[in-house]
Amino acid sequence: MLNNEPHSSISAGEQDRRDTLKRGNRFLGRVVACSGSRATIAAIAENGETSLTELWSVGRLISITVGENRVVALVYSMQTATNEWGEELDNTFRIEVELMGEVHVSPNGREEFSAGITQYPYLGAIAHRIRSADLARIYDTGKEDTCVIGKLTQDESLDAAIHVPSMLSKHFAIVGTTGVGKSTAVSLLLHKAIASDPKLRVLILDPHNEFAAAFPDIAVVIDTDNLDLPFWLMKLEEFAEVVFRGRPPIPEELDILRDVIPEAKRAFKGSADSGLARRTSEKSSLTADTPVPYRMADLLAMIDERIGRLEGRNDKPHLRSLKVKVIGAINDPRYNFMFSSNTITDTILETIAKIFRIPGEGRPITTFQLAGIPSEVVNSVASVLCRMAFEIALWSNGGVHMLVVCEEAHRYVPADVSLGFVPTRQAIARIAKEGRKYGVSLGIITQRPGELDPTILSQCSTVFAMRLSNDRDQEIIRSAIPNSSISTTSFISSIGNGEAIAFGEAVAVPMRMRFTRIEEKNLPKANGIGVKVTDETPDTVDLRNVVSRMRAMSGPDISSFQNAYTASVGGHDQDIVPADDDLRNIRAFQADLAEDHEAAAAQPYNPAMLPRNEPPNPQLERFNQIRSQLLSDEQTTPPRPDPYRTPPRPAPSFAQPNPDQPRPSLRESLLKKPLSSIIRK
Repeated sequence: MLNNEPHSSISAGEQDRRDTLKRGNRFLGRVVACSGSRATIAAIAENGETSLTELWSVGRLISITVGENRVVALVYSMQTATNEWGEELDNTFRIEVELMGEVHVSPNGREEFSAGITQYPYLGAIAHRIRSADLARIYDTGKEDTCVIGKLTQDESLDAAIHVPSMLSKHFAIVGTTGVGKSTAVSLLLHKAIASDPKLRVLILDPHNEFAAAFPDIAVVIDTDNLDLPFWLMKLEEFAEVVFRGRPPIPEELDILRDVIPEAKRAFKGSADSGLARRTSEKSSLTADTPVPYRMADLLAMIDERIGRLEGRNDKPHLRSLKVKVIGAINDPRYNFMFSSNTITDTILETIAKIFRIPGEGRPITTFQLAGIPSEVVNSVASVLCRMAFEIALWSNGGVHMLVVCEEAHRYVPADVSLGFVPTRQAIARIAKEGRKYGVSLGIITQRPGELDPTILSQCSTVFAMRLSNDRDQEIIRSAIPNSSISTTSFISSIGNGEAIAFGEAVAVPMRMRFTRIEEKNLPKANGIGVKVTDETPDTVDLRNVVSRMRAMSGPDISSFQNAYTASVGGHDQDIVPADDDLRNIRAFQADLAEDHEAAAAQPYNPAMLPRNEPPNPQLERFNQIRSQLLSDEQTTPPRPDPYRTPPRPAPSFAQPNPDQPRPSLRESLLKKPLSSIIRK
């Protein structure tokens, strides 16, 4: 058994198999052991030659001739018989392979690959380099709508193709440690997906603000400067996450919100509807989760009303605490994207059209930059976006295909259920479990698959596993590969940058491939230390601008606008949308007030959020009149002389009244006043 074939390139496998015992052939070794799923091959390197041993490297496919069929095997381990290498000696080595399938002749006369094995290799069966034609048959998905995303690692002359509809309909995941090229692979796959499905709309949850540079011509960028995400689009749990700043909500205060939010929605809807529409809306049920606009002024007014009631004294501390939390969220300039001037009216159509690109106008991708959003509400924003994406795909009856890409997905759906935000987990899990039925897909990108919810990862039928250095993460990927053993990913910790092992629905068999390099202008870029300095990079930094952005004080003043808006309405029982001229006047008035904002006195909360003026209370006015009358009588009426006591000596004329003398209380005044003078006649 000779192994002295002269060195040749891998493309030599394209030639047809010649006589197996002739010099210059592809004969490499023979089978010396075989089990149900694995085999051992023995070969000899004559005179210490290493020209052909590179063909046995880990991760390569070989072919074993068994009659008319060719069994395909994957090399996962190799060693010499003595664990040593002798120079100019015959070195016997053993190769451990895993049986993957076989190439056989179908009934129609064509050669095709199947994952099953009808005839196992016998002892002494010849093992040799696999043909390129067999490689093409192995990785051929047999479906249309395939696209090329790279080259096979084993044979650079063969394209690595995937079936895009299968990847999208049953979700996909890209896992790999930092710096291996996950973001570049995401950009490549999204470009291919957009070209394959014109109806596809992509929403990228971008926590590092790096994907804006990857799609300069086909994407819009949404950040805190141009974002308008009304608070009334949130469900109760999502709004509570904002109000309680990421802390667990207090049950009593959450119950109050559950009661007053529907009332505020009915108040807003009833004020804008006619009489007939109002009666119709009363029949319809509004809950705290219904995406219907309402005013924060109405919400605070209803809380104030409950505070002023005589009953329910035990609830007043919770009411006051909730009121302070709501006012704090309204006044926080970082939440301007939720409580801005654009949230006064019903803008759900504009919000959906802008975020989810319907109709799109040639830009089907939205990069939603989460870096500028407060960390305590990131989960709420992600929950709203994922939930709305599913509902849009659901109610569009297949008219819109949605793809939600979650970068750093272990933040939103961690394996530990006590760490994640429940509504976000539910929204993403709903897409993962039911999305393919309604045309909404999920893309998971993470560097720590061990920290990701295994239920979510198991729903991703196509996985691109890049280099992983953590043992736990490697074990998660090994358990996720279907119909395979540990040998398939035994080399996942040492593959190069840009390389990946693709397996799942989009490929026929697990495929080790290298992604195609994309143009420099389409590479994702983040403002990290690894970014090269260019002409556009500023030489100096304006610290005033940095501090202003840290304090989020560059946004418009909410109270000024809403004060002007309330003044322009001219009434409390109607909601009138101001005309364009009025809006310009309002904005001018807002700009004037903004100059004096720093000199203004501190207020408990924005004047625009104050409740409406209540009608005068006659009993309270009568009480105030009696109180003022008693106090005035006490000051003007001299005390009556006591006949049983010596009258005091009069003070000298130059004596002044003592300013430190305490003023009598209302109770003392009432006790000294005759009862007949107090009772209304």
